[in-house]
Amino acid sequence: MAPSPQRLTITRRAWPLAQPFAISRGSRTMAEVVVAEIFDGDSRGRGECVPYPRYGESVDSVVATLEKMRGAVASGLDREALQKAMPPGAARNALDAAFWDIEAKRAYRSVADLAGIGTLHPVVTAYTLSLDTPERMGAAAAEHRHRPLLKLRVTGDGDLERVQAVRCNAPQSRLIVDANEGWTARHFAELSPALAQLGVELIEQPLPAGDDDALAELPHPIMVCADEACHTMEDLDRLAGKYDAINIKLDKAGGLTEALALAEAAAARGFKIMVGCMIGTSLAMAPAVLVAQQAAVVDLDAPLLLAQDRVPGLRYDGSTLYPPEPALWG
Repeated sequence: MAPSPQRLTITRRAWPLAQPFAISRGSRTMAEVVVAEIFDGDSRGRGECVPYPRYGESVDSVVATLEKMRGAVASGLDREALQKAMPPGAARNALDAAFWDIEAKRAYRSVADLAGIGTLHPVVTAYTLSLDTPERMGAAAAEHRHRPLLKLRVTGDGDLERVQAVRCNAPQSRLIVDANEGWTARHFAELSPALAQLGVELIEQPLPAGDDDALAELPHPIMVCADEACHTMEDLDRLAGKYDAINIKLDKAGGLTEALALAEAAAARGFKIMVGCMIGTSLAMAPAVLVAQQAAVVDLDAPLLLAQDRVPGLRYDGSTLYPPEPALWG
């Protein structure tokens, strides 16, 4: 009997957030995700992606892109060929994760083993505080003051007061801030020395990705991390001299395959590694745990922001994130 051809299924789902989540570009109440599943006989691999409007993506566009891959998957597409068959982005991330997962299932090995990473260890993740007034961000910081690392969404004017309120209410927590392209060069020049005095360790994407040349001229009292400005290895050349670190997200890179290569190439050039995420479920976070093994900063807290996560999901013990179990992924 001929072997069963690979079969692709695509599903979409919205997961309510525990509370509205705001950044400099707006707020949301739902996490909208797309899941790709590859079936081959008794083996199944799956991957979740989070389409991001900032990059011209929507749930509809990602589903349509994946639908076009059905024939290629059925004809024997594999993970290596996928890298050239699709551009980086959320759709490729979902398929890439599904291929890793089914490869592991077929080989009766873990993805970490297949990737040459070895034993995965727990990591400490940041916990994100939504953009709000200084008073409300201070109150949120007080609620989460036990967490070792807090990430603050900021926007420009009023940010010093926001960070002061958080520092006052969470005096022992390490702090990082994410401006989501919301600052100007003036904001950066004025705020970064003051934030350094408050113990902020990293500023994520302060200036717009296409208008960030000023970062090469201004002092960096705090490590500056590229997020929207960094997707794949091809971006590294133009980031040199402007950024000290890069934030690797699987939905930007187009999957774990590119993310691991990007981490290696960036580290070789002297960039610090941060691994981050869009707001999705544990299924979207699981492959990123492999990248997190070599990251200086881990920001994989999205399931903690949901009203309910997948079951089974990742195990979080406070801010300690444990590697995925095979029943979830990998």
